[in-house]
Amino acid sequence: MSQARSSLPRTIGAHAILIAYTVIALFPVLVIVINAFKSRNAIFRQPLMPPTPETFDLVGFRTVLTQGDFLLYFQNSLIVTVVSLFLVLLFGAMAAFALSEYRFKGNSLMGLYLALGIMIPIRLGTVAILQLMVASGLVNTLTALVLVYTAQGLPLAVFILSEFMKQVSDDLKNAGRIDGLSEYTIFFRLVLPLVRPAMATVAVFTMIPIWNDLWFPLILAPSEATKTVTLGAQIFIGQYVTNWNAVLAALSLAIVPVLILYLIFSRQLIRGITAGAVK
Repeated sequence: MSQARSSLPRTIGAHAILIAYTVIALFPVLVIVINAFKSRNAIFRQPLMPPTPETFDLVGFRTVLTQGDFLLYFQNSLIVTVVSLFLVLLFGAMAAFALSEYRFKGNSLMGLYLALGIMIPIRLGTVAILQLMVASGLVNTLTALVLVYTAQGLPLAVFILSEFMKQVSDDLKNAGRIDGLSEYTIFFRLVLPLVRPAMATVAVFTMIPIWNDLWFPLILAPSEATKTVTLGAQIFIGQYVTNWNAVLAALSLAIVPVLILYLIFSRQLIRGITAGAVK
């Protein structure tokens, strides 16, 4: 009882910090959304005020829907994000399970090698990646983006998931082996359900950089058929004139899929973040 009481303040504190962080993080998003429904003059004169009957204007959304193929851009971004997330979680979880479960020579070096991607930004290898994609014939394909984002997300996934998988009871896994379960069955049916909070945490922190990235779509897939939402929004940004109504409308629409994915993983995300606070 005393241990439960001592852990309660830490749990409340963790939730309070998470709520405060969410409010701070959502403020810029709120500013973008309210300005997307205002006229150009109102955007610059009263950027923090919600739209009124006098300032309400949907010209930005009309521009987005008539110029460019934004439905295709959304489809491309959604395909790249979902497929990359699936591969990151699958291969990251499998690698983390192998590193945490099996002891072999070079185990620590392998873990360090897989974690190097956290310390070395993948953008440093942009030229080599572009040359590789050109040689493979993957330029201007969504496959190129999926491969790059999978490689980008794997180091963090392995690093986080391996720590969580070390906490899974050995007795549970050994009981499964005694019952004749294969290693794959133990992994998918016993281990993965117990690390769902960690999986959701990895998913959230992986999907946002993928969805918002401009660099690799611009370098690897700049054609009209493979543009993502972030790259497609650049058509409204000129050297001398920027259509801010269209830019803000495009960004507001781009928030919706990310918000849906976040809501799907939110409960498990909170459990994963606060897991260390309730021990």
